[in-house]
Amino acid sequence: MKFRHRLREEPEINLIPFIDVLLVVLIFLMLSTTYSKFTELQLNLPVADAEQQRDRPKEIIVGVSADGRYVVNKNTVDERSVAGLTQALGEAAVAGKDSVVIISADAMAPHQSVVSVMEAARSAGLSQITFATQKSDGARR
Repeated sequence: MKFRHRLREEPEINLIPFIDVLLVVLIFLMLSTTYSKFTELQLNLPVADAEQQRDRPKEIIVGVSADGRYVVNKNTVDERSVAGLTQALGEAAVAGKDSVVIISADAMAPHQSVVSVMEAARSAGLSQITFATQKSDGARR
């Protein structure tokens, strides 16, 4: 009995099923992804349907007017710098580091004015910051 030796063929990797699977995954991702247009964002931040906060001795209410003036606990702050605001917040912090800073900014107030209040609170060692809003009129939700 004589057996013939077969020629050994090199194994071949078939890429066609791999490409088919990748195309199906790509099509699935394209169909399931949502795209948003950031140029069409409309923000109306100063309105919320939260109940009004009670007056507490730990609260420091900072008002920011539309032209960038500051009021800390109904006392006008003459200086518009972060250092002057830090000093006013430090004096108003009766409860020390446990005081809560409530920023009540006008809807048309410059963004930099609100950021300055947050920076002054950080400089004064006050880490609890929240924002006050007004109730909506019920028509918009």
